[in-house]
Amino acid sequence: METVLYLVPTPIGNLADMTYRAVQILNTVDTILAEDTRTSGVLLKHYDIKTKTESFHAHNEHKRLDSIIERLKSGEVIALISDAGTPGISDPGFLLAREAVKNQVKFEVLPGATAFVPAIIKSGFATESFVYEGFLPLKKGRQTKLSQLVEEKRTIVFYESTHRIVKTLGQLNEVFGDTRQVSVSRELTKKFEETVIGTAKELMTYYEEHTSKGEFVVVIDAKGK
Repeated sequence: METVLYLVPTPIGNLADMTYRAVQILNTVDTILAEDTRTSGVLLKHYDIKTKTESFHAHNEHKRLDSIIERLKSGEVIALISDAGTPGISDPGFLLAREAVKNQVKFEVLPGATAFVPAIIKSGFATESFVYEGFLPLKKGRQTKLSQLVEEKRTIVFYESTHRIVKTLGQLNEVFGDTRQVSVSRELTKKFEETVIGTAKELMTYYEEHTSKGEFVVVIDAKGK
């Protein structure tokens, strides 16, 4: 059985982090499904990839799944990319991968960039066991989730947005207390990459006084470490 679907990671910031194989795959498939064709267009132009692109994102993936599976079954070779990082990790991709498994469509997942891996390592916290939470609930269930996580003994990692980072650190201070160590990384692999480590209260104060632009990865030290 020939591979007809490729999930291809893209750089989380620095365009030079694209792998040779990823470029080769994107050049040879029939179609590239992109989370945002405008954002991906910058990357594709950088590597002179002229393969046609189609939009595939959180708001249309449910509607498009069946037709894409049928195209794959008919032999069309398709690659899926997200705006940054690995498809399926807090980005579109999981549903398509699940349907491919159900329909016995052969697919491959290329290794590549994922923001939480360098963030955990840069924190200096325990890496032998950790729990990845993606994005926390925006409103409903957020406090419940944090209350559950406070009992988690492993290192905890999740993503947060520019607009919520200060508020989230305040919530972490309330729930986890003022002694638990927290690491916040932003703009990983980019010019203004930064990792700051301290208590949640210390980091909240820091980001109240400094820029909070960029994509954030929050890492909470393992309980009792």
